[in-house]
Amino acid sequence: MKDVARREMSQEATILVIEDESEIRRFLRATLPAHGFRLHEAATGRDGLAEAAARNPDLILLDLGLPDVEGSEVIRQLRGWTATPIIVLSARDQEQVKVAALDLGADDYVTKPFGVQELLARMRTALRHASRSADVAEPLFELGDLTVDLDRRHVRVAAQEVHLTPIEYKLLTTLIRHAGKVMTHRQLLKEVWGPLHIEEGHYLRVYMRQLRNKLEQNPAHPRYLVTELGVGYRLRME
Repeated sequence: MKDVARREMSQEATILVIEDESEIRRFLRATLPAHGFRLHEAATGRDGLAEAAARNPDLILLDLGLPDVEGSEVIRQLRGWTATPIIVLSARDQEQVKVAALDLGADDYVTKPFGVQELLARMRTALRHASRSADVAEPLFELGDLTVDLDRRHVRVAAQEVHLTPIEYKLLTTLIRHAGKVMTHRQLLKEVWGPLHIEEGHYLRVYMRQLRNKLEQNPAHPRYLVTELGVGYRLRME
């Protein structure tokens, strides 16, 4: 886990691109190594799965519209044996497609066309999240003026202690465990309230509003607890 953190900090992470569009692969081939990343490529889902097993990359960039295997099936198979971060790159921008990919286990979803800086920021966030998730010994979470002592269950904003209800605290710590990753409504409802409540979206809206009121300087324009419209929420790390 320390090696992952060091690779991310030095921008020497190994990236696997599973993408059938030669123009996109050529663009990434020119862009990512220029920022210090090592790049491997596959043009089909089957080749991508084989490369993932052989290369053990630090992060996977995956197109959904592959010629042989649907990208969603690639995600499903990858999640059967690896927790490697997966960022979907797709021209499909429908909310239900994004939700389906994230529910299957993708970490993020970037819609084509995309900017270089946006993609690099999403990649850095995904790599940090992978490093943080591996470091189970970290009892203190710090983000800006937000501090959460996970051992003592203390929450502070700008050094002032904040009282959270048990559900609010569970929602916050769930987002912390997946910091930087988009969590769908169903994922959050399942983890916080249990599988019998995955359709109770109003629970999530109410408690997210309460959490923002307690943690955000401007709840109407949250700095940390951001909404991914029609999809879910993300604890923003950048």
